[in-house]
Amino acid sequence: MTSFAMRVEDIHTYYGNSYILQGLSLAIAPGETVAVLGRNGVGKTTLVRSIIGFTPPVRGRIVFQGKVISGLAPERIAQRGIAIVPQGRRIFRSLTVGETLAIAARSGSRTAPQPQWSVESVYEIFPQLRERRDQRSETLSGGEQQMLVTGRALVSNPHLLMLDEPTEGLSPLMVQELQAVLRAIKLGGVTLLIVEQRVNFALALADKIYLMSKGRVEHETSPGLLRSDTDLRLRYLGV
Repeated sequence: MTSFAMRVEDIHTYYGNSYILQGLSLAIAPGETVAVLGRNGVGKTTLVRSIIGFTPPVRGRIVFQGKVISGLAPERIAQRGIAIVPQGRRIFRSLTVGETLAIAARSGSRTAPQPQWSVESVYEIFPQLRERRDQRSETLSGGEQQMLVTGRALVSNPHLLMLDEPTEGLSPLMVQELQAVLRAIKLGGVTLLIVEQRVNFALALADKIYLMSKGRVEHETSPGLLRSDTDLRLRYLGV
């Protein structure tokens, strides 16, 4: 029997009267990197928000490490060991880099067996942040802010790290740097869920691909098969 880090089972999520997720299901194994791809507007960000509890599903359930988490408050879900790198970064502008990381480290997962990530280890993978640790977060470049929110998530020592459009607004060089960091995080055993528009970025990291359309997963595939299947890419990604 396959064990899963997380199972999303037939969830239905609304924004007001707008029916966004329409019976979506997927599963992620421990240590696996899963990418969720699809055109704009198919519900990818809503999936992330549903898992973390910002926009909870009205039907279906989400099971994390064998326990149902759908319906819990976002802070309780985070304490179970799920962290998010949100779309648009959402930094605390008045805090310094060092303050941001220190606060996140203190409020991390209560279930982390042996902390793997600390403020110091984040500085090691993002040396630019060490150089700017006394700067207010609002003074950082877009790429540095993305480093900061990724580091902020890591110091909570999550079992599952979700990244929503992590390359948005980044230069090609910063995209390469972020890809290398996520590969190192993956090798460290953290389970990753990546929602992304840059197909090649996702394919370079993912073990499994879910393709979304109209609020549900329509196809599950491997990176190799998606690379070679032009019809599949055109149907779900338009590339």
